[in-house]
Amino acid sequence: MNPFAQAIAALWLMIPAYLPNSAAVVFHGKTPIDFGKNFVDGRRILGNGKTWRGFFGGALSGILAGTIQNYLSLILPQDYFPQFSSNIYFIGILASLSFGAMLGDSFGSFIKRRLGIESGGKAFLLDQLTFVFIAWLFAYIFYPSFFLFAFGNIPAIVTILVITPLVHRIVNIMAYKMGKKSVPW
Repeated sequence: MNPFAQAIAALWLMIPAYLPNSAAVVFHGKTPIDFGKNFVDGRRILGNGKTWRGFFGGALSGILAGTIQNYLSLILPQDYFPQFSSNIYFIGILASLSFGAMLGDSFGSFIKRRLGIESGGKAFLLDQLTFVFIAWLFAYIFYPSFFLFAFGNIPAIVTILVITPLVHRIVNIMAYKMGKKSVPW
């Protein structure tokens, strides 16, 4: 596969990890994942912005989007829009990416609270890439051959690490303008 195709394929295959964070804002619930509890340092574990409904709504949105993609791949050019898998394992791959992204986002919030950054506060690259690394970690642990196919090449890695902060910023600005977020980052 040529480097351009590898880059486009990586973006395509990251959609189930990209979508959950945006969808979580739409699904935002009332019950925080940390149930309002503080960590041993006296700060909130995650904060009010991380809710159970948002977590599961976001992850399930990623799985649904990936399922649609998997079937669209049957009619699109495979070099640019490959399937996650041609058998039922694609659901596990999607779950790894989607739940990995949501756990990565929660982990980023945990780190931000430890650094004294309040919910909604800026943390450049921590906000934009933690979810990518945890989604990749889950995919690598549970589906290593998929991970290596999708993201185990230089064009894919560079594309995701460069494009993700830009996409993250654009989506957050849009959510802010729609009144879904209180800050544009």
